[in-house]
Amino acid sequence: MQHFVVVGAGQAGSSLVSKLRSEGFGGKITLIGAEAEPPYQRPPLSKAYLLGEMPKDRLYLRPKSFYTDQNIDLMLDTRAVDLDSERKVLTLSTGEELNYDALALTTGSHPRTLPAAIGGTLDGVMTVRDLRDADTMAPYFAAGKKALIIGGGYIGLEAAAVAAKRGVDVTLVEMADRILQRVAAPQTSDFFRDLHTKHGVKVLEGVGLDTLIGDEHVSGAKLTAGSEIDIDFAIVGVGIVPATALAEAGNLDIENGIKTDAHARTSDPSIWAAGDCATCHFKGSDIRIESVGNAIDQAEVAAKNMLGLDVPFQPKPWFWSDQYDCKLQIAGLNMGYTDVVVRAGDDGAVSHWYYEGGTLIAVDAMNDARNYMIGKRLIEAGKSPAPDVIADPDTDMKALLRA
Repeated sequence: MQHFVVVGAGQAGSSLVSKLRSEGFGGKITLIGAEAEPPYQRPPLSKAYLLGEMPKDRLYLRPKSFYTDQNIDLMLDTRAVDLDSERKVLTLSTGEELNYDALALTTGSHPRTLPAAIGGTLDGVMTVRDLRDADTMAPYFAAGKKALIIGGGYIGLEAAAVAAKRGVDVTLVEMADRILQRVAAPQTSDFFRDLHTKHGVKVLEGVGLDTLIGDEHVSGAKLTAGSEIDIDFAIVGVGIVPATALAEAGNLDIENGIKTDAHARTSDPSIWAAGDCATCHFKGSDIRIESVGNAIDQAEVAAKNMLGLDVPFQPKPWFWSDQYDCKLQIAGLNMGYTDVVVRAGDDGAVSHWYYEGGTLIAVDAMNDARNYMIGKRLIEAGKSPAPDVIADPDTDMKALLRA
């Protein structure tokens, strides 16, 4: 009987093993997870779960019984610590060796942390990545507390929104010239800066952290602008790095993540990879797409190809972020954009349409689900309405799909 092993029990890993079964694989499946919890959703950790609006059991992607019913061996609280790709053997943290016929790496990513030399290891300095992180920081989110958010990307902004809604005095610092500089146009940065400022968050751009202050617990921060502030806790949101240690141990090719071909296969013909840890091909480049949608889609393609179906992976990037009462939805990737068109909607809704030359490549939609869906469908169909058509408030947007 063939044995397929999947390392990493997150969104990608759960999707992959489920797809193996739904595609008719009758062999043995083992899913290895480093955490004690069965696979769960991560996006709500910095949103609804941290706000106390989503109970823990609703985080789970599937009930634990699903894995039993599907005859999937779910090994929790277990790490794969070494990979011998020549022998097709994994060594586990328990000391056990596990043989496989095909292996998938869905190991995800790790949050970047601050060095100890500037106070990164003080108590009260936290990242938002897993359930334990969210549970650790939840008690800090109390009215009257003072927080420093380091990093003006989506994770930092989401944490700032939750803290502000809880009555925390929030200061957010972003070393770049503007928040969201790496991922969004100035128009989107302006929208979210205004949104956070209206909710009382102090947004400091072009300002970084010099050092955190405290004996054992963080009590203050010195900023690069020279000022010092008192704080009760700090949240670090300065990006993630792909979890490639196991792939490196197996001598797989690494290029900004585990390098995969158009079929999600690694440099070893018996090993696939999917999710945050893996690259994919998009418009002639090898990139990583850090999103739930990509994790699911790439994992399902990997599962099919582990079964010999020879299906190419064609990324269709989409993302979302919830901040206060604003839902941001993003379709496409704005890499290489040359122009941005702003389209105003009803009741404060707005969408930003990214063009590379005359080609529509991405849309940011704020509380504008209708135009998000239209933009997503246009991009996937390769249709590019003229920018002045998008900007015209009288344009029948649905008609663009039929053009």
